[in-house]
Amino acid sequence: MNLKLNKENFIRYCYAIIALTSVFWLISITEIILSDAIQGNYLSTLMFKLTNDFWAGLFIGLVCFPVFYLLNILLGRKSVNVIIGFFVILVLVQFSLVEYSLTTKVNLGADILGYSFDDAFMTVSKSESYSIAFFIPFIVFPLALILLYKFFQKWLLEKTLVALGLILIVVFGGIKLVFSDTSKNLNENKTAFLFTDVLKYQNEQRLLNSYRFADRNDYPLLQNFKNNKDVLSPFFNLKSEKPNIVFIVVEGLGGEFVDNDVYSGFTPYIDSLITESLYWKNFVSNTGRSFGILPSLFGSLPYGDKGFLEKKDIPSHLSLISLLKANHYQTNYYSGGPSEFDRKVNFLDYNGVDNIIDVYKYGADFKKTDTDDQGFSWGYPDDAIFQKALETMQPEKQPRLDIVMTISSHEPFIYPNQEAYMEQVDTVLNDLPKSEDVKTLIENNKEIFGCLLYTDASIKTFMEAYKKRPEYENTIFVITGDHRLIPITQKDKLCRFHVPFLIYSPLLKQPETFKSISSHLDVTPSLLQMLYANYKMNPLEKVAWLGEGLDTSKTFSNHKKIPLMRYKGSINDFIYNDYMYSDGELFKIKPDFGSYKVNEELLFKNITDSLNAFKKLNAYVTTQNKIFPEDLNVYATPTINFTDAQVAKIQELSDGKTFDELMILSRDLAHEKKFKTARLLCDYIINEYPNYTDARVLKGRTLAWEKDYNASEEVLLRTLKRAPNYEDTYEALLDLYWWSDQEQKSESIFDQARENNIQNPQLEFKMAKAYSRLNKTENAKTILDSLIAKYPEVAEYKTFENTLNQPQ
Repeated sequence: MNLKLNKENFIRYCYAIIALTSVFWLISITEIILSDAIQGNYLSTLMFKLTNDFWAGLFIGLVCFPVFYLLNILLGRKSVNVIIGFFVILVLVQFSLVEYSLTTKVNLGADILGYSFDDAFMTVSKSESYSIAFFIPFIVFPLALILLYKFFQKWLLEKTLVALGLILIVVFGGIKLVFSDTSKNLNENKTAFLFTDVLKYQNEQRLLNSYRFADRNDYPLLQNFKNNKDVLSPFFNLKSEKPNIVFIVVEGLGGEFVDNDVYSGFTPYIDSLITESLYWKNFVSNTGRSFGILPSLFGSLPYGDKGFLEKKDIPSHLSLISLLKANHYQTNYYSGGPSEFDRKVNFLDYNGVDNIIDVYKYGADFKKTDTDDQGFSWGYPDDAIFQKALETMQPEKQPRLDIVMTISSHEPFIYPNQEAYMEQVDTVLNDLPKSEDVKTLIENNKEIFGCLLYTDASIKTFMEAYKKRPEYENTIFVITGDHRLIPITQKDKLCRFHVPFLIYSPLLKQPETFKSISSHLDVTPSLLQMLYANYKMNPLEKVAWLGEGLDTSKTFSNHKKIPLMRYKGSINDFIYNDYMYSDGELFKIKPDFGSYKVNEELLFKNITDSLNAFKKLNAYVTTQNKIFPEDLNVYATPTINFTDAQVAKIQELSDGKTFDELMILSRDLAHEKKFKTARLLCDYIINEYPNYTDARVLKGRTLAWEKDYNASEEVLLRTLKRAPNYEDTYEALLDLYWWSDQEQKSESIFDQARENNIQNPQLEFKMAKAYSRLNKTENAKTILDSLIAKYPEVAEYKTFENTLNQPQ
């Protein structure tokens, strides 16, 4: 075997690297042409991108060389063909990452590790409009790689190759050394960024995992509840009864879209509320996407490694939801989308929310958002969400905590009366003093700004209807954004987290505007302090908050240290007093909430040390369940805990199976009368996917088959409450009542099915049989007559009707 590297093959390998780098350059040029995020000098941006592409190509060439060397020994000339095939894959990856960046305005990095395939596909694919033109670059760029390789192989001489390589190393090396902007995320090679960011995240996780947490047993976040000051009471004229609290969390509502900021004018109603509210002008979300809003806003909780909601075993914690529920509040959650997305339902279940109204609970009276080109819809639009909330909120059930999360202002930005709202964008633009650049951006994104108008109008309709309700006079409204809209160009790193935060209520003494910095982490501590200071509440001695409470200073200031998780990955953004650290760079925060880059070595070290200390604390409390002691936590609804033997059995049965496959297996086990094992798998599925209704129904049925009718009824009624439009639950309940001789309960279940427009002939037939046992023969005949008219071929219906006609 010849271990020497063939010179001719090596030269061909160098041509392949140059071809790959050249295609990277072509993709970067395409990105600049298509992007609306590039500001300033296009030539400098091009220079920085070409520089990073060159070094990425060179790095790939060096990394792949050992593989090429081995291939050269085994395959000879064919080794280069294998490398070319691999480079084609890299080109496809590079352009895909550019497409992602053009859509989201951020590079894809370690956040790819934080989403399941389904969640990632749902988020990204709904931002794209697929057509023949969409797929053309995926053909053109790989073809360009092959043609350029052949061109260089034919026309580029070896001496020229060497000289060109040396010149490019000197030129691009100099640019890299002289211009610091070369390292900006916007200018980086997308493939190189993905690789390095994932590597950095993995290294950070290894470092955190290396800490000897087993030597600790403390609860570092645990504190006396009275430590936090009640800052809100002075602004309210509170009544003797506990107030209702309504949270409206607006998808993507950034601070730049309200209150006369750069993109304002498209939320006129929210702007009008700001003038009548307590308004925090310089407020931040704690995460750059929606995955963090519930734990931050309602629990003041740390992040875990990929977001708190991604913790499979939810650490013990308190929340505004669980504490208000324990103090006789009815708690309700309203959304138009699936609550299992981002595992929101797991958090809500743990904290015992009384009612979860999501995409599964609307019924025939509501119309879903129109689908996009791929047939996808997030669920119900914002006006439907608010209408459903108004219908569901019960005035007699007070006090209430109502959480309403909008969804329409999310990609792909499809909403009712879209054309009319997009036309309204032009009308608003004509009345606004905007720069030409801003006007151009708005005109190029009319569907987004039209959506802001639509959502704002939906909030206005909701608020005007709520004002007519008897409980309005004792209600506090909290309105905020979950993060800043991603597809609109962001001016700086801070912008992604800047969101409005306002508290509106007829109980307020007067409106106030605060310019100090606070975050979602501060909301729950302050609201609870106000409620405990003014009302009789259950004793609360210890809490575990990450936030310190809202700052009500009217001048620009910040005394907080606020960690930020931009995406489901490492925590690399940090607000420290009036500075922001982001990805190794330091920025000064201005009073207008803009920022500029600074170089202060001592301060930089202090901030990075503080951030690293938080990362260590965050890892400790979330991996070791050391947020709040379980023996003190009487407020949570814990997930099902399995014994070691049960875990072993689950692992044995679930190995290599999806949850859908496990559901099929659990059904098979139930039919084999292995009821306990079937329920074990159902509990395992429910722990991970609380909205997996089939698992809940099967669990209830197995209990009934074992004649544990009370437990079966409890499971099935809870399932019905969660998913009132799921017909199998109604069937299971009617079967249960038939088997247990409780037919008198069937009628109310059947009536509920009719109210929810459940069309199921088997359900009607079961009810007819129940009526016969209850001696309500005429009711049974009415149902059977209807069934026979619809399904004359079903002999079973006629046979049973004949038995009813026979003399008793």
